[in-house]
Amino acid sequence: MKKISMTILIILVIVSTAILNLSYTKNIEPNTYYKVYLDGELIGKITSRKELEDYINKEQKEIKDTYSIDEVYIPNGLEIKKELSYNKDIDDIKVIYEKIKQKSDFTIEGYQITINKGEKSQKIYVLDKEVFKDAVESVIKAYIGTEKYEAYVNNSQEEVKETGSYITDIYIDNDITIKEMNIPSNEKIYTDSSDLSRYLLFGENVKQDTHIVEAGDTIEDVAYKYEISVEEFLMSNPKYKTQTSILAVGDEVTIGVTDPQIDVTVSQEMTKDVEEIYKTVEKVDSTMIAGYETVTQQGKNGISRVKQNEKIVNGTIVYVQPISKDIITPATDKIIVKGSKIVPSVGGLKNWTWPVDSYSITSNYAYRIDPFTGKRELHGALDIAAAYGSKIYSANNGTIYKVARDSVNGIHVVINHNNGYFTQYNHMSSYVSGLHAGQTVERGQVIGYVGMTGAATGPHLHFAAWYGGAPYSRGATRINPWTLYR
Repeated sequence: MKKISMTILIILVIVSTAILNLSYTKNIEPNTYYKVYLDGELIGKITSRKELEDYINKEQKEIKDTYSIDEVYIPNGLEIKKELSYNKDIDDIKVIYEKIKQKSDFTIEGYQITINKGEKSQKIYVLDKEVFKDAVESVIKAYIGTEKYEAYVNNSQEEVKETGSYITDIYIDNDITIKEMNIPSNEKIYTDSSDLSRYLLFGENVKQDTHIVEAGDTIEDVAYKYEISVEEFLMSNPKYKTQTSILAVGDEVTIGVTDPQIDVTVSQEMTKDVEEIYKTVEKVDSTMIAGYETVTQQGKNGISRVKQNEKIVNGTIVYVQPISKDIITPATDKIIVKGSKIVPSVGGLKNWTWPVDSYSITSNYAYRIDPFTGKRELHGALDIAAAYGSKIYSANNGTIYKVARDSVNGIHVVINHNNGYFTQYNHMSSYVSGLHAGQTVERGQVIGYVGMTGAATGPHLHFAAWYGGAPYSRGATRINPWTLYR
């Protein structure tokens, strides 16, 4: 009887326990929690995502004051994942906040602008897209002038009646993307368009030099001294309108070394009057003793009105397409009568012939940003724009030193004038048939034709001069070709 009672008691205990457990299980529901991960690492668990976001926004008053904004957001690397759990252990919001603050940066709403320039890619951050738009507009105005830009935008340009330029297109020749995103607060974020335009124009070259104008200084001289272009000088000193503006002795001018971060490209139709360099014509008088000569007619430059399409990138002409050429005043040949016609291999020191039938200089012997490398360097020659296939003449008597072709100079000819000077003619489309090293040529003789072979952005003659030796040889000095004609 006792054994049966004990069995019944055990059964009652087991049934009671099962009922209690069933009742307990039915009354306990899992709770919703949020696990917080920073860059993939679990840093804690919280009960409310919004509570964490509100706390971050409340605590980051300094960021809000800096950028005059109302909201600060979680870092980009922060993930908050929802989960159901019976485990009630959670972390204090303040503790989670401090962990985030020590390891990452909070974010604010803005825009990421990616600029691709050649092989270089960079990201710029702004709060408002208008800041970038206004900055770009300021850079364009710096290169072409406010009046010209506004006339183009408002479609109010005056038609060119005699000389002048007419802009047909303005654009930024870069791959630019704009993406709305949360920006880490430690990034450089532009809020002022003038700050951004200064960066787009000068890059990291925030420190500019100054120069005190001395007697005899010209804009061209000062620009050359500081290894900048005339255009850069005018951009940094807007009170001077052209390179012929007079510099007042004692004035302080700014030397702005640009490092453009975007390519401002302008297409325009240019009409201008240029000098037609006179030719020197030699005549033979068999009655005159060999070696004697006399000038029977002085040469005089003429004037031609040329019209051409130009492509300009960041103030530098990179391509010229001739349209027309009208002679206003023809050039008068200089006539030299020489005794006993000979073709000497030694060139005279005074009578140099202009190498092409053109005087449209697109790049002088001056410092500039190379359109191919993007680096600042001396352009040690004259770039003379001319129609494709135009004749190229030997500047003086001499001996062909080299006829060659390479990836930089293209088809080119070097002449030794046997008087200490060498001249170089680059980017030819071809040279005349049979031209070879060792051949004697006379002043004004056709040696080739204008082209754009090698590193050239358009048809032109790259005309260089050297003294003391062949180009790039030991003892050779590169000189400004203009010195041969002055």
